Amino acid sequence: MKIAVLGASGWIGSHIAQEAQSRGHEVVAVVRDPSRVELDNVEVRQFDLLSDDTNLSDALSGVDAVIASIGGRAMGNHDIVNNTAKKLLTSLPNLNIHRLLWVGGAGSLEVAPNVALVTVPDFPADYKNEALAQGEALKTFKQSSSELNWTFISPAAEIFPGDKLSTYRTGGDQLLTDDAGNSRISVIDYAIAMIDELETGQYPRQRIGVAY
Repeated sequence: MKIAVLGASGWIGSHIAQEAQSRGHEVVAVVRDPSRVELDNVEVRQFDLLSDDTNLSDALSGVDAVIASIGGRAMGNHDIVNNTAKKLLTSLPNLNIHRLLWVGGAGSLEVAPNVALVTVPDFPADYKNEALAQGEALKTFKQSSSELNWTFISPAAEIFPGDKLSTYRTGGDQLLTDDAGNSRISVIDYAIAMIDELETGQYPRQRIGVAY
């Protein structure tokens, strides 16, 4: 499968691209700054989500699916998250691309009925705007009438550069925790979960959460 990874130069996006490559998929790294791509044997295409002058059809030409790893914290522009969700929901079906996997945040996962993680008092302030932006994107997906087959994949509350265990659990809108009450997953195992869903298509048009 030929997969475009939007944000392939980022921490999570690069791990997803590497996992896809390890399974024999052809990866196209779609990035704003090609000089930041540190992946081998990938096609790199430049695309700026903030520019109206760039052509999405050129950036995604010939791909079978898109994985979007988009965040606005580095640029201080969190609007890019929901705006990108809207753009892809509208544009991808017109480009004959029908599969989108979205790197979502954990903040919109529920710690109790109708209580999102982002609303708890000890939620890290540095990540709050990012979490709220991902929550808005999730609403956009859920309310969309687009024919696009999307899956919004939220990591655990803590995603970290740990070892590859090749194991994880899958849940829905509720935050997954272990027996000690921790919600964790390594970025490598999150990437495994992402490519597993790409290959199986088990959770169409829904949000899932993955954690140990």
